[in-house]
Amino acid sequence: MINTLTSLLNAAGISLSDQQKQQLVAYVGLLDKWNKAYNLTSVRDPQQMLVRHILDSIVVAPHLQGTRFIDVGTGPGLPGIPLAIVMPDAHFTLLDSLGKRVRFLRQVQHELGLTNITPVQSRVETFPAEPPFDGVISRAFASLTDMVTWCHHLPGREGRFFALKGVRPDDEIAALPAGFGVDSVIRLQVPQLDGDRHLVILRHQ
Repeated sequence: MINTLTSLLNAAGISLSDQQKQQLVAYVGLLDKWNKAYNLTSVRDPQQMLVRHILDSIVVAPHLQGTRFIDVGTGPGLPGIPLAIVMPDAHFTLLDSLGKRVRFLRQVQHELGLTNITPVQSRVETFPAEPPFDGVISRAFASLTDMVTWCHHLPGREGRFFALKGVRPDDEIAALPAGFGVDSVIRLQVPQLDGDRHLVILRHQ
């Protein structure tokens, strides 16, 4: 697994320490183990998890600005846990409304010794942002409009919304509500992943 991860990282031009690689592989191991009982992800093969969960998450890291992030609808910790491993100086609040997912996140936090994540069980609309976040990250939101509508209270004045998407969502961008604008749309390169990946960065106008 370490060898596979290392070759994927090399292909993506990402350099990590041995400890970070060990943590990412250990996370995949926990995801695989808990998935059998908790059904956390539809990806069953750990090798595929390296591509579709780990690499797909960490390619976003160079584009994140700030040190305080919230991953809304994090599910089993995606992209928040891989990002927390590769960005140890930043802090990630991992928000999910399902108790079983948050229990899994706490187990990951404990077993991997991650001090820069805070798993929280809450609905995003009712979660207070005190202090506000530098970035609101989501990989699973239905649409950009839903994301900014439900999460509008979370970022600070200079904060950004970071939406991980597949195909470039031009329809969703066109449908954004008043008061929100696009900073940039970045095409992401994920080795061995079929299909397009984009990062849409939004802000309050």
